[in-house]
Amino acid sequence: MPFLIAILGVLGAAAFWYYRMKAMNDAAREVADVVGRVQGNIRRKKLRKQAALSPLTAIDDPVVAAATLITSIVSENGPVLPQREAVIREVISGIADKKKTDEAVIYAKWAVSQIDDTTLVIDKLAPFLRGRLDPNEREDLLRMLNRVAQGGEQSVKVADQRMLRLRQKLGFEVN
Repeated sequence: MPFLIAILGVLGAAAFWYYRMKAMNDAAREVADVVGRVQGNIRRKKLRKQAALSPLTAIDDPVVAAATLITSIVSENGPVLPQREAVIREVISGIADKKKTDEAVIYAKWAVSQIDDTTLVIDKLAPFLRGRLDPNEREDLLRMLNRVAQGGEQSVKVADQRMLRLRQKLGFEVN
């Protein structure tokens, strides 16, 4: 009889510790799930906040930034028609390969359709470009803009205040 009581005691202790370990394992798994959900929520909130600010914050490539800036400025007087888009593609293809050019022009048209304020586009993208381009490349950007403005079905007059603001944000001296 004492032997049977000892075996029942050992089995009872083993069952007790088995369920206790199982409960601790479940609790640890639950904590890991909560941590994962919190991290996911933080990442999603960051992405939502970034997307809510504008499509401009997602731009991390100077080619896409240049295409978006040029498209925004020339589309200020109306939509970008196919002939003007062809000029934009031609100008951008001078600094990027065909695939990159297509990607940049498509993104630029979409971004410009989302943001109707050219000043905001200049204020966001010109400092980005200033940090990534040397002075000669910044001059090239201005020449590209003028070339697109002159090309297409009819030339577009870029407002002096836009050019002045763009030159200032690109880091050129402005009188």
